Amino acid sequence: MIELKNINKTFKVAKRNAGFSEAVKALFKKEYTYIHALQDVSFTIGDGEMVGYIGPNGAGKSSTIKIMSGILTPDSGECIINGRTPWKDRISHVKDIGVVFGQRSQLWWDVPVIDSFELIRDIYKVEDTEYKKTLSRLIELLNISEIVRTPARQLSLGQRMRCEIAASLLHGPKILFLDEPTIGLDAVSKIAVREFIKTINRENKTTVILTTHDMQDIEALTERILMIGKGRILLDGSLTELKTRNSTHKTLTVDYSGEKLPVSEHMTVAKDMGGHAEIIIDTAFLTVSQAISHISSMVEVKDISVTGETVDEMVVSLYKEFEI
Repeated sequence: MIELKNINKTFKVAKRNAGFSEAVKALFKKEYTYIHALQDVSFTIGDGEMVGYIGPNGAGKSSTIKIMSGILTPDSGECIINGRTPWKDRISHVKDIGVVFGQRSQLWWDVPVIDSFELIRDIYKVEDTEYKKTLSRLIELLNISEIVRTPARQLSLGQRMRCEIAASLLHGPKILFLDEPTIGLDAVSKIAVREFIKTINRENKTTVILTTHDMQDIEALTERILMIGKGRILLDGSLTELKTRNSTHKTLTVDYSGEKLPVSEHMTVAKDMGGHAEIIIDTAFLTVSQAISHISSMVEVKDISVTGETVDEMVVSLYKEFEI
């Protein structure tokens, strides 16, 4: 169980203008600005949940992850994870968590990946029998048997990320924090990582907190989303609720016989080229089936398809709504 109550974190950042004279001036008198990274952040995540933690750059996502993993200490508030306060019980806490930062590595750069794995085993004091069993399973599920004897610096980004995820799970953590785990990966590597995450969540009941800008990751892996903006939690709900809330318009693409497609109220013609048209319908007033029935009664329909807003478009709409 993860529980955050009224977490606050402010960073003091030095600033100055460009130029040598400004640099000299800053030696004697520094100017500072205060960044309120987190403001009264509160939420609860149950055991075995997969949650998408989303928001624009600088919203406070990584700061939250660092507090939950014990790297940062908040200015105020409570964070209880499995009965512990992360920054107070760090040694006990890290035995139960795995962390993957997409832009940082926990693998030693110049040695084979398997050497890094064995060093991690020693750090976490994993029993040899359990280590071999876990390693064998991770190698199979992540398809890294051909690369574990290769130095990390010689791996592609996709290969390294799969090894990073394996490294974070060698000690069998109950909670997995993933911060941009698929950043820069090709389509094949993304699908492999997503399938693996779903497998360990299903089979091990591992709690997964996923922070990413890739909404395809969110849609493929999570049902619940937490949205943060300007350091505050703005939305906590299911992906289904998000789609219901924002998907008030659908686009019908119609191939038909005739010169011009007639439409009714709550239907807007976005494009009509005589035989091929795109129509936007307001589903708050008109269902898709009603729109199709109306069109079919007026013209001969050869082909028709229905599309709605993508998750990316819905999230952008939310950003605009909350002015972040």
